[in-house]
Amino acid sequence: MSFQNNRCRRDNDNRGNSFKCMRYHNEDECRHMNCHRDNCCKCHNEDECKHMNWHKCNCCNCHEEDEMQTHVHEYSESVKLAEEGDDRHNHRVAGVTGEAIPINGGTNHVHRIRNDNTDFLDHFHQIRVTTGPAIPIPGTNKHVHLVSGQTTVVDGHFHIFLFTTQIQAPLV
Repeated sequence: MSFQNNRCRRDNDNRGNSFKCMRYHNEDECRHMNCHRDNCCKCHNEDECKHMNWHKCNCCNCHEEDEMQTHVHEYSESVKLAEEGDDRHNHRVAGVTGEAIPINGGTNHVHRIRNDNTDFLDHFHQIRVTTGPAIPIPGTNKHVHLVSGQTTVVDGHFHIFLFTTQIQAPLV
């Protein structure tokens, strides 16, 4: 189990208790509410996540103090349609990724996307995800990243998204 933003932790106190959560009373409730999750979603376990350095990709911003200025990517896309009939709709999302986060021993990297809202159509959704690794653009020293996932659930529905970032530093 990995812990988010120091809200949850494992340690042994003098009474033999090893679990503490700042939000929930017990480990099962914490796990059920995903408080312990690092939102990596790319790894099967904490060791793999740490090995790939994806544990720094969570949405809690607990690693932002470690973030060095490297490069970012812009993105602009529409999420997929949701709902049926007169309620069928989509949203636009645009923004800039976080700084590069090294993975695979520094041979590649990913970016965190924390978009607090899509455009507003009587409601909005949030997108919090980590991009895939860099995808080189042949014949250049540029790259893009694949971004996929789903928005938060609002008004009883969510939207799926799949897009690529724009290249880094397009005019340089």
